[in-house]
Amino acid sequence: MGKGSCSTAACTWAISITAATPISLSSPNLEISIMPSPASSSLIFTWTMLGLFPTLRKFVGIAGPIYMTYPTKALAPLMLEDYRKVMVERMGEQEQFTSDHIVECMKKVIAVDIKQTVQVDKDLQIRAYYAGHVLGAAMFYAKVGDSAIVYTGDYNMTPDRHLGAAQIDRLQLDLVITESTYATTVRDSKYAREREFLKAVHKCVAGGGKVLIPTFALGRAQELCILLDDYWERMNLKIPIYFSAGLTIQANMYYKMLISWTSQKVKQTYASRNAFDFKNVSSFDRSLINAPGPCVLFATPGMISGGFSLEVFKQWAPSELNLVTLPGYCVAGTIGHKLMSGKPTQIVLDKDTRIDVRCQIHQLSFSPHTDAKGIMDLVKFLSPKHVILVHGEKPKMAFLKGRIQSELGIQCYDPANNDTVCIPSTHYVKAGASNAFIQSSLNPNFKFSKTIPKDKTHLVLKDTMTMSRLLVSDERVDEGILVMEKSKKAKVINQDELLPMLGKSKHEVRFAYCCPVHIGNSEGTKTLSKNRLPISDNHSWLHMVFAKLSSELAGESIQDLGEHLQVESFHVSVCLKDNCPYKTADNPKKKSEAVFFCCKWSVADEKLAWKVISFMENLDLSSI
Repeated sequence: MGKGSCSTAACTWAISITAATPISLSSPNLEISIMPSPASSSLIFTWTMLGLFPTLRKFVGIAGPIYMTYPTKALAPLMLEDYRKVMVERMGEQEQFTSDHIVECMKKVIAVDIKQTVQVDKDLQIRAYYAGHVLGAAMFYAKVGDSAIVYTGDYNMTPDRHLGAAQIDRLQLDLVITESTYATTVRDSKYAREREFLKAVHKCVAGGGKVLIPTFALGRAQELCILLDDYWERMNLKIPIYFSAGLTIQANMYYKMLISWTSQKVKQTYASRNAFDFKNVSSFDRSLINAPGPCVLFATPGMISGGFSLEVFKQWAPSELNLVTLPGYCVAGTIGHKLMSGKPTQIVLDKDTRIDVRCQIHQLSFSPHTDAKGIMDLVKFLSPKHVILVHGEKPKMAFLKGRIQSELGIQCYDPANNDTVCIPSTHYVKAGASNAFIQSSLNPNFKFSKTIPKDKTHLVLKDTMTMSRLLVSDERVDEGILVMEKSKKAKVINQDELLPMLGKSKHEVRFAYCCPVHIGNSEGTKTLSKNRLPISDNHSWLHMVFAKLSSELAGESIQDLGEHLQVESFHVSVCLKDNCPYKTADNPKKKSEAVFFCCKWSVADEKLAWKVISFMENLDLSSI
């Protein structure tokens, strides 16, 4: 079982995976559970966890509540009771739980609907999403504080005849925990698989043989019955098709009632005919096992690991006329897996029981699990920060892990049983905002600047104002300061509010320098050549410097604000003082050959300031 520890103070997911082996061979298997908050004594159950349900209640002491979808809640007692009977009455194993334990467990169950958001406690929020796979299967979204995960359980990304494809919203996730049963398999067209299946079954019964289809009572039995029932109608076949009595018939009753959880096609035809009212399928009596003549039988469990399917297999396997078709995944060690791994001539059950295998073996992938493409599609769609693979075979999981990391750029893990994986998660801090900060963000923030067309920068016209273009920008982006008040609440304030809040006065260090720019001899200041116009006002000198700086500092935002130029905190204006305190006494240039510009800047822009000053000191305006 996987346990996640996550509080709002330190959001780190610790996922522990401990039960990859099947708990029940006649019902879905346990993979992992997620308990995101230590404060929440609750469990989220999907079909993949159902096998260990009573054991968890009995030995772990979960106080509840326990969350299931409505179909899962309806079917769980049937599946668990069937499991108990198979393990105890037929296989002779020690009883892990009783019927009373099942009843006690079900009292704690709270049913949830698809996309229903449930606030489990003040920290934990959950939501179920349709997963396909089997009736009632759900993916669960869980959120604690700012940390969010999706645990898929078993799911199917493609629709079939009786269930729709998995559906989930696009979510902001720290982690996706996904099954990886078919981590390296990409299935072909389902229609091709269906034709192959029908052809094999028809050929066997036409030759007088019996067809055994070991399958789980829930899901594949209904899918294949719909397929065979429709085929029998079209081909006008009269050969009997049987359900093994008991669980399959009970499960089928719930399919008839829970139509809203099935596929779109089943919903559309429901008004005229319930797709689960099979015309050619009836219940099977044990006395018919050795009856003459062909037939088709659905028997549980699906991996021929015990129960009725094993009992029938013992009788039918020695005949060459008969067929065993395996429509789904089989765990290593089961008879189904041995048959799929290569046709054996004999199966050894124990020292006293050997089964001769002369029947035909047909393997066909009708598994309700998604394939490798489906897993990749879901992970790509959700785009979580991290992925954990569970419920798969180690070498295949390692291959899929490599694909997820290389193709999607998402960190992926494939931990072994009992390994702990710590996942870092996003943590957000809710902060208020002061009125001053909000107002400063809303107020217009106009910035005015003038530019000169690039093809005209070598000219200075008589009216320099008509030469430049006025640019106006309004950036409503404000800078604020995040502070933590005495009440421990975070707040964003305007930068002008900080000093009064601290009881301090503003102190700013600025630098100044009066920079000479060469303009030629004194005659040059009065008359320029015929290609140049007389220059008499201070703005014209400033505008010429602006033209040069715009060319030199192409990557900087230079603003012409009329009386001065500005680059960041660096200001340039024509010096109007004869005895400016910022002029150097040993300046080699004659006053008659230079125009002086006062430059001021803050310490943050010192590097930029001296770059501009160095350029201006080497500038020769007489060449303009």
